[in-house]
Amino acid sequence: MKKALGLFTAGALMMALAACSSSGTPAASGSAAGGAPNKALGDIVVGFAQVGAESGWRTANTKDIQDSFKAAGIQLKFSDAQQKQENQISAIRSYIQQGVDYIAFSPVVQTGWDAVLGEAKAAGIPVILTDRAVDSKDTSLYKTFLGSDFVKEGKEAGDWLVKEYEGKSDAVNIVQLEGTTGSAPAIDRGTGFADAIKANPNMKVVASQTGDFTRAGGKQVMEAFLKSQPKIDVVFAQNDDMGLGAIEAIEAAGKVPGKDIKIITVDAVHDGMQALSEGKINFIVECSPLLGAQLIDIIKKLNAGETVPQRIVTDETTFTQEQATEALPNRKY
Repeated sequence: MKKALGLFTAGALMMALAACSSSGTPAASGSAAGGAPNKALGDIVVGFAQVGAESGWRTANTKDIQDSFKAAGIQLKFSDAQQKQENQISAIRSYIQQGVDYIAFSPVVQTGWDAVLGEAKAAGIPVILTDRAVDSKDTSLYKTFLGSDFVKEGKEAGDWLVKEYEGKSDAVNIVQLEGTTGSAPAIDRGTGFADAIKANPNMKVVASQTGDFTRAGGKQVMEAFLKSQPKIDVVFAQNDDMGLGAIEAIEAAGKVPGKDIKIITVDAVHDGMQALSEGKINFIVECSPLLGAQLIDIIKKLNAGETVPQRIVTDETTFTQEQATEALPNRKY
């Protein structure tokens, strides 16, 4: 009898150990290999941690994601981090505790994500990066990164400027309105722009400061530049909203945006395209916020047990004044 009881106890102990993950927590059933394979779409739950609502681009991005999930019939838990990394980390941890099937988010900044993404990985919840990347050596912490090539965007802005001043040797003084410090688009767009103009010694960035991707920030920084810089030929704003803020400051200073000071921006949201059509902005590099359909496609593939590329680049273009005027009537954002 004692022998039989001992065998039963040992067997029960082995079963209990087998039911636990290596971290000592119960293993998520069916999710460790990539979410919740073959679930009905209506049963899938996705937690999305958004950066905030700092710009027209972000507002359009949020609406597109919410509309896409509603159309697909997939449950969406949404949080707004108000541009604070600690809020995003809290939201992601909440999603882990709730046991969602997938987590998607657009990181406020590039660094400082390994710990919380490691927690999601340990819980067997796949993570999808949208719009912005993270700076982590462990690429197993996320399934894929869906978004633009920010370096290319900055380079396209610089390439247009080089062509605009081709054959001219006079000094070209540039001021740069940077995005949120430490964010992927701010770092990469700045890098791409600098690489594009570096072979032209007459082109110099005489001042560069963050406007935090906001219209108010762009206006405030541009006001300071106009006071501190004796001559400004070009503004490179790393998004439309900061460029629109710069227009307000330039006009208040009695100058003509697009003529006295040329303006290059990134995004191509409706207000930016309208300003380009009116000649107040000279060139816009597109960065599409309409990522919802592609995000849904990624989730469907993971749910079906398929693999997805670790980097998915969105298709985008550039706009001149004439092209903006033509595109505006059918613009979705």
